[in-house]
Amino acid sequence: MTETAMTQQAGKIPAQPGPREASGAAGQAAVIPGAGPTPRPGAGPTPRPGERPTVRLRDAGPDDPPRYAPEWLELREGADAAARSHDLLDPLRIRLANLPGKAGLVIHDVGCGTGSMGRWLAPRLDGAQHWILHDRDPYLLHFAAVASPRSAADGSRVTVETRRGDVARLTPDVLSGASLVTASALLDVLTREELATLADACTAAGCPALLTLSVAGRVELTPSDPMDAEIAAAFNAHQRRDGMLGPDAITVACEVFSERGATVRLHPSPWRLGPAESALTAQWLRGWVGAAVEERPELAPRAERYLSERLAACEAGELTVVVHHSDLLALSRPTGGA
Repeated sequence: MTETAMTQQAGKIPAQPGPREASGAAGQAAVIPGAGPTPRPGAGPTPRPGERPTVRLRDAGPDDPPRYAPEWLELREGADAAARSHDLLDPLRIRLANLPGKAGLVIHDVGCGTGSMGRWLAPRLDGAQHWILHDRDPYLLHFAAVASPRSAADGSRVTVETRRGDVARLTPDVLSGASLVTASALLDVLTREELATLADACTAAGCPALLTLSVAGRVELTPSDPMDAEIAAAFNAHQRRDGMLGPDAITVACEVFSERGATVRLHPSPWRLGPAESALTAQWLRGWVGAAVEERPELAPRAERYLSERLAACEAGELTVVVHHSDLLALSRPTGGA
């Protein structure tokens, strides 16, 4: 499925599904641990004939429900944009400026969601850009295409296409000709094998990877509560279920990219949530505590009290939260004599 967004007005994510094939908008949301609400099965458009999957699916069928709701992704977009590291942009710009040829940048955004990474990064890079957005959910891909940016930092043209497929296993041939791979909040939901596959694809193509907002496993709530550490530990254990890397993702990413000859740079990218972000804080709290209780059901009675008190403090503007993340820039060795 390919869509261009040059004639679309970039900006706020649409509130309603656009394609007429939509089988229904997201219904009553339920909390998905650590991620926010997820729509009911069947939300979003049905697959179109001739869609070209470029990423192998991981134990998932084409009719699986979307993983994330656009409402959650929109809610967190401001905090994500404020958190992402600007310090990694200069070495990235230097690398991109030294690429051979002048046809513009080709950027693959894996697990793009509603396209927030492109909205953040495209206006910060010079030169014409063509973004290839990968996600398993066609409903989110529609949002990403409609709300994509139209101009680079220097006014050059930005175009976009969408490709449906799971981001867990990127095939190396997909990145042929790629200038950059990006992802946001992705590494912690991968296994070590899947992360190694991503590193293989990037290093084989000789393209850098900017991988942002991986959870670091540390949370600071003010005022503190004796149960903070217990909830955090249970949440981190939940993040490691089924072999997922969770808070170990950044350490493993450094290992796998370095083993393949890439130069790796890290920078912290924490969410800093205060009274102005109370809606996001409340939704994050529900997911954070919910995942902890799912991991350790015996916490439920105390966790219910804890969550109630934390939500009340949040509503009163008396709670601040720092959720630690890390951004990673992996500069693979260029291919083709570049």
